[in-house]
Amino acid sequence: MDFAFDARTEELRTRLLAFMAEHVHPAEAVAEEQRAALASPWDTPPVVGELKAEARRQGLWNLFLPDEEYGAGLTNLQYAPLAEITGHSPQLAPTALNCAAPDTGNMEVLAQFGSEAQRKQWLEPLLAGEIRSAFAMTEPEVASSDATNIETRIERDGDDYVISGRKWYISGAMNPDCAIFIVMGKTDPDGTDVRRQQSMVLVPRDTPGVEIRRAMRVYGYEDHYHGGHAEVVFDRVRVPAANLIGEEGGGFAIAQARLGPGRIHHCMRLIGMAERGIELMCRRALGRTAFGTPLARQGQVHEWIADARVAVEQLRLLVLKTAWLMDTVGNREAHTEIQAIKIATPRTVVDILDRAVQLHGAGGVSQDFPLAELWAAARTLRLADGPDEVHQRSLARRELKKYA
Repeated sequence: MDFAFDARTEELRTRLLAFMAEHVHPAEAVAEEQRAALASPWDTPPVVGELKAEARRQGLWNLFLPDEEYGAGLTNLQYAPLAEITGHSPQLAPTALNCAAPDTGNMEVLAQFGSEAQRKQWLEPLLAGEIRSAFAMTEPEVASSDATNIETRIERDGDDYVISGRKWYISGAMNPDCAIFIVMGKTDPDGTDVRRQQSMVLVPRDTPGVEIRRAMRVYGYEDHYHGGHAEVVFDRVRVPAANLIGEEGGGFAIAQARLGPGRIHHCMRLIGMAERGIELMCRRALGRTAFGTPLARQGQVHEWIADARVAVEQLRLLVLKTAWLMDTVGNREAHTEIQAIKIATPRTVVDILDRAVQLHGAGGVSQDFPLAELWAAARTLRLADGPDEVHQRSLARRELKKYA
């Protein structure tokens, strides 16, 4: 395993670091000021559009997509340090580079499984950053950690499919630019193979019967920059049969193909969030005095900073190993490592950010520092794309099989 940056990665990394310093970080305060003046809280601050235009001008666009026809053609190993950098400003940077979830996963699905017509109608405007999208899988009435539980029905009716169901925490659905949903539901609820009961269909947001019922908060945050998270009801929504992605019964497999890259992308960005936390810890420790002594001289603070650095270096190596395996032997063979990083990374980053909050005192939980929002985002990722316990269960079973 050689994790040294190749020439292309080093060149993109240098450009991205400059872009972050010159454009993204200064825009953080501007975006907040502009948001306060928007007619709707879900509208996008104008500075975000300016960042996207500049990123595209600089060639820092669609870096996540390994398909050279549509994206930058980077491997997971090449993309890892770039995604980490965007994690320093997770609200702005991924969107600015057109590398924000859930659009990234949806673009991957369309690129890999979509028909030519579907790619033309939906993938191309997504790649251009002209529209946003949402992925509708999670449901409030069932344990969605087990995707076979999904109750939403997708029923064939002549040349159409009719969708009925209730979803929630559908990321991106509150954004006015969200034009398309990828909806997962059951086309064969009584099928003997529980992993062949599900299918995915494309549902334009303006289709009759699609109701955005309410915005869902995450630890009190509405996550405006990602287009919010919504409860969505599909009331006998009718779409053409041509809107089916792939084949009937292929929804579960498509979801697994989508979630593998999504999980590692989250972990890459989480490392950047942890680095931002360490930076803020160090600056606070050097600039704050308590009881006549700078915080940087406190032994407890030394332990927090040292432990955080060790933890981040360990996580980065595990994520890079996982990226390398995904590139060399495929996602299926890297399954153990994907689960390992999904368990370890959010948990560890939450702890680092918690220490950073503690070091900032009241400021740490305020809107004057990004720490509280970073903590909420990291803590949420212990649930998103599968909760810790599901990954632990699966990983333990794989280990036990070695000795059975």
